[in-house]
Parts: sequence; structure tokens; C-alpha cells
Amino acid sequence: MKIILASNSPRRKELLSGLGLEYEVRTLPGLDESYPDGLPMEEIPQYISRKKAAAYTLGDDELLITADTIVWLDGEVLGKPADEAEARQMLRKLSGKTHQVVTGVTIKTLSNSPVKGENSLPLREGWGRSFASVSHVTFAQLSDEEIDYYVTHYRPLDKAGAYGIQEWIGYIGVTSIEGSYFNVMGLPVQRLYTELKKLNFI
Repeated sequence: MKIILASNSPRRKELLSGLGLEYEVRTLPGLDESYPDGLPMEEIPQYISRKKAAAYTLGDDELLITADTIVWLDGEVLGKPADEAEARQMLRKLSGKTHQVVTGVTIKTLSNSPVKGENSLPLREGWGRSFASVSHVTFAQLSDEEIDYYVTHYRPLDKAGAYGIQEWIGYIGVTSIEGSYFNVMGLPVQRLYTELKKLNFI
């Protein structure tokens, strides 16, 4: 089937390319990424990824992949910072603590596809399967100077939690990871590969 990645994220493009799969990027502007209050941590990015997938209309031979990543710290979701001041504030919260990075992924095809079955869900004009991957990331104590340097030079305003683990802050600040490193980057590629194998798409 023709694989469609519904994301402009350069990190997700890099990771999906690493699986050796041919795919096309297709995005829709202005998609709603809100979610109901009270959702469990792992359900939030799955809910958003399903909303994204429901907005797309596919051809008979197409398979859509959508994803959303959140940073979860002590019961609070840290999304993308609005500005550099908020980015600094988020990094101060993460400093010296362990947080969770959760990526929700939805795989969608038309209703006559093998996605139907256990853990499947109806989506507009098709069916999908969702899953979530959780990684636990621990930061060392970060100084204000380190935070200022990172925010000024890397401007992580497009990243949940205001950091990219593959960037300078990950080199100097992350002391340990439990779970998938690639999940922290934005796409749990090993789990995605496994799910695609289950569905006989690989």
C-alpha cells in the first residue's frame, strides 16, 4: 500500500525514512489538537492522533500514519512553548527531574482493510488502530546559563516540552532514558514497524 505520513516534522520524516519505507508527506492546515480534560496520560496523544487521522480522506490503496507527542511532568502536560520565556520556564521545571514522553500513533486505512479487528476503531471514511509508547527521561540539574544558551541558539518553540533530545540540551542534560529514544524524538519506529508487520503491510 502507499504510505502517507501526515506530519511536517523533520524528525518524524527522518525516523520513518530510517525504516526503509517509501512514503509521501501529506498535511492539512489548522487541525484541532485539543482534547477533553481528565484523559489519562497515554490516551491524550492517541486521542489527538485519531482526530488528525479522521480529517483525512484516503484512496483504496493508501495507509495513513498520524502521530502526536506530549511531555508529561507530575500530572501536567508540557506542550509547545508560545515563546522563549515559556521555553525557559518549561526547562526549569524539567531540570533535575524525571518526566514521561508519550507518543500516540494512529494507522488508518479504508474500512475494507485488515486494520479492522482487535484494538481497531471507526474513523471518518475508514478504520484505524492506535497505540501509545512511553519513555521516561531524566534530566540533570540545568543552570540558567545552560537553559539560556539552548533556548537562544536552538529556539525549541516547535517541540513539546521545549527540547529536542537529539540537540545540545540532550547531550549535556539527559542522564538516563527508560524506553525508546526515537519515541522521545517523536516517533516510536520499532513499535510502528511491529504494528505494520502485524497488519501485513510490511
